[in-house]
Amino acid sequence: KFFLRKIMIKYNTRFAPSPNGYLHLGHAYSAFISSELAKKSDGKFFIRIEDIDLGRCKKKYEENIYKDLNWLEIKYEKNIIKQSECFDKYERYIKKLRDLNLIYPCWASRSEIKKFILSKSINKSSWPIDPDGQYIYPKIYKNISKAERSNLMLSGSNFSWRLNVEKAMIFAQEKLGNEIFFEELGLEPKGKRILEPNLYGDFIIARKEIPTSYHLSVIIDDAEQGINLVTRGLDIYPATSIHRLLQIILNLPKTQWYHHNLLREESGQKLSKTNKSNSIKSLRERKIKKDEIFSLIKSNE
Repeated sequence: KFFLRKIMIKYNTRFAPSPNGYLHLGHAYSAFISSELAKKSDGKFFIRIEDIDLGRCKKKYEENIYKDLNWLEIKYEKNIIKQSECFDKYERYIKKLRDLNLIYPCWASRSEIKKFILSKSINKSSWPIDPDGQYIYPKIYKNISKAERSNLMLSGSNFSWRLNVEKAMIFAQEKLGNEIFFEELGLEPKGKRILEPNLYGDFIIARKEIPTSYHLSVIIDDAEQGINLVTRGLDIYPATSIHRLLQIILNLPKTQWYHHNLLREESGQKLSKTNKSNSIKSLRERKIKKDEIFSLIKSNE
């Protein structure tokens, strides 16, 4: 499935792991697909290190990413982006969103959100859940007065920036003057998919201490690296609506998306970094031949 027919468009693709554990077979699968799409189209294949989670990401895991890719003989461009070195850049885009009045500060913790939901005499299990398994934000701080917001800001308490999805959609639709969509090349049926950012509600786009989020940094870095085809696992598919919406708002180049199926354990669970027996590192250290990796991947498809 990696060895795709010759493609007319030149696709620049990327593999963007987080160095918070060792890569597993699923990562190898994703990297192979991405690199083959670039190679078969005479495009470029990039690596990006998504390490904005400073507490969990470790240098040893990052170094192992390069060892694994080199052992797998996956060739990539030399200019590698490390997101932890790009916070100033992300902050500039947060300022743009503030200037457009499309984001607002929120001081609610997860426990406060749960408490709020229960205080409304609503069965917690019936409250809508986003694709990441979190409760849809109940807009606790969305419509507070300017005075309340100012006092909270002056208090120095930790807060997050949330995107006002309703306003953002209106802004994007008015900007383009038509229905907005993204283009899917991997999953059937291929083609245009209408955006559904409301699946996430008013999601967090940055935090006080970290001026970005996965959703924001990924579309900024794709633009900087010249990525025109985003390849990634099916588990990230729902976030595509958010990413295309942000591209429109921030005047970033439009990409296409290629989502692929996930490799899974015999139990049906997707592969995880917590299961070290599936790591490329362990296979490499056990002297497994690189050709056998393809067989292992195919057997898990």
